[in-house]
Amino acid sequence: MTVNEIRSKYLDFFKARGHTIIPGASLVPENDPTTLFTGSGMQPLLPYLLGKEHPMGARLTDSQKCFRAMDIEEVGDNRHTTFFEMLGNWSLDDYFKREQLPWLWEFLTQEVGLSEERLWITCFEGDGRLGLPKDIESAEIWKSLGVPEERIRFYGPEKNWWSRSGTPEQMPAGEPGGPDSEIFYEFTQAKHNPKFGPECHPNCDCGRFLEIGNSVFMEYIKNSDGSFGKLPKRNIDFGGGLERIAAASIDSPDVFLTDAFMPVIQKIEQLSGKTYHADPRPFRIVADHTRAARELSAAGVLPGNVERGYVVRRLIRRAVRYGDTLGLPSGTLAEIADSPEIAQEEGRFRKTLERGMKELGRFVDKGSLSAKDAFQLFTTYGFPLELILEETGERGIKQVDIDGFKELLKHHQELSRAGSEQKFKGGLADASENTTRLHTAHHLLLKALQMVLGPHVKQRGSNITQERLRIDFSHGEKLTQEQIAKVEKIVNDKIKEDLPVVRTEMRLEDAEALEAEQEFGAKYPERVSVYSVGPLENAFSIEFCGGPHTLRTGKLSAPGVDVPFKIQKEEAVAAGIRRIKAVLIK
Repeated sequence: MTVNEIRSKYLDFFKARGHTIIPGASLVPENDPTTLFTGSGMQPLLPYLLGKEHPMGARLTDSQKCFRAMDIEEVGDNRHTTFFEMLGNWSLDDYFKREQLPWLWEFLTQEVGLSEERLWITCFEGDGRLGLPKDIESAEIWKSLGVPEERIRFYGPEKNWWSRSGTPEQMPAGEPGGPDSEIFYEFTQAKHNPKFGPECHPNCDCGRFLEIGNSVFMEYIKNSDGSFGKLPKRNIDFGGGLERIAAASIDSPDVFLTDAFMPVIQKIEQLSGKTYHADPRPFRIVADHTRAARELSAAGVLPGNVERGYVVRRLIRRAVRYGDTLGLPSGTLAEIADSPEIAQEEGRFRKTLERGMKELGRFVDKGSLSAKDAFQLFTTYGFPLELILEETGERGIKQVDIDGFKELLKHHQELSRAGSEQKFKGGLADASENTTRLHTAHHLLLKALQMVLGPHVKQRGSNITQERLRIDFSHGEKLTQEQIAKVEKIVNDKIKEDLPVVRTEMRLEDAEALEAEQEFGAKYPERVSVYSVGPLENAFSIEFCGGPHTLRTGKLSAPGVDVPFKIQKEEAVAAGIRRIKAVLIK
């Protein structure tokens, strides 16, 4: 079955069951600085899953285009792709397990035509320490549909629990979450690889099983004492990989043999004179990367040196390199992907490669290539290790410090990842002077809210630009004008006091002992950065944070401005979550 047929059948199936078909969101998230791209079907719907009413009703369905940059290096096997479509259906405090699971089973077995004998189920094992029960109900529903008990497996919270923060123990107070039930297709022709364990099972990584859908039952909320209670409104969040369901429909463990990729792969075969089955890896990389680059370009993301643009540039240049290994004629990637942006970027990259080849010539007389020199070729000219090894032998370079290169690359990736996480998880649009001032004001505001409303107030989101700050926080009631005035006064008083803003590096356990405020959903290393407003021993506020901040709170006030901090808006964004937007008067 083709991807278009499956998508159409899915949307029609749930429309017939009272769901409104909603348009998919952009690959570039709107008003969300925490991530570069839309990476799942539920991501644009998160406010509604957390309690906000959706204008199109309580039953929704769509097909969402998604991109996951972290999968770039994984592409080349039979299942990983960077760009994919996710089929979704949602119940916002409407139906629950007894409707969702039979519908999913009916769609997969009757509409798509998957063999019942090939489908396996996983359910939540439960967590007795936290009082979270085993999901017997889902298992019994699956049994009633004809799934034998031996094809239903139970797993712990690492596999069959969903929350924004991860496992139940990682969830902060006020965070919703719940167990999930996943459905896997078994490719019986694929042999188990014992390096992944003595027994094959649905969550085995050997390739015999492929997850094709996941129903999340969001019904719990974490209490302030660490226990779990039931949400007053419970939701269903289903996500199914369109390309993966298509692969199951043709009984192929290779998603690249579906019609989502085969036309491109056949074109690569014609242009290269090589066959896919002889060496599929470079075919898969070129097919995936050109497809993803085309979709991102259509969403307005063009090749560049930073952030989203850098990801597109990396996709195209990686496709060029692997296209060259296949012998693809120069300039044909744009023809394959039908994208002029790819043609322009390929031209720029080939000029860079030409300069890199001249640079490589400098090392011929040495007879060896150090880790530092190899890394320079990689970072400056885009030469990956495999390309360096392929050129160097022909030019008389006998030794390359491969291990040293890999260590430098690993360190570079760790720094990049840390920088990206700090920037986007922190919610800062940039590191400009105005954004820095508002970031410092954000610390004062959170503490002031806790003083006025109570210690239950915790940050649940943040977005800070040069013009204003925005904070989402846990609180169940609308703030009164008197409370808003008190909060503003506390912040303005602390600005007038011109307190020092101090950064201290310490052990994680010491920061936790100080009860420093933690970023929502963050995982911290053994040593952390902590910012205190006022000296650490007598601080007004203490938070885990990487900066940037002003050196003193007095810097938040412009000359001649007596009351610099002003709350512009206070509103609800979800059940138990309020939002404040505030500014610093210039």
